[in-house]
Amino acid sequence: MCADENEPAAAGREAPVIDDAALDHLQRLARLTVPEHERDAVKRDLAEVLAFVAHLNEVDVSGVSELTRPVTPPRTLRQDAHAPSLPRERALELAPEVQDGFFQVPRTVDEG
Repeated sequence: MCADENEPAAAGREAPVIDDAALDHLQRLARLTVPEHERDAVKRDLAEVLAFVAHLNEVDVSGVSELTRPVTPPRTLRQDAHAPSLPRERALELAPEVQDGFFQVPRTVDEG
């Protein structure tokens, strides 16, 4: 569903303001960089999304039944079964990088 660009945020509701600090925080969490020339547009778009979600929270859903499926999906779990694993030496031979007998992987979480 696309909203008309001239239509006010969330059916007449004023969109919340996303300031530079909030955008900076979101960039850090998402590990994204928003180019300087796009910051105002991104802040405006985020505010519109938040206003729409706030509008959804106000919808009266009393009397609306939960989603039901006509067919129950099959369970995809299987029984645990003991099976031999790859020997450690062979696994380390296949690793791109090894250090002191362990897999060496790039850091993915910043400390602090």
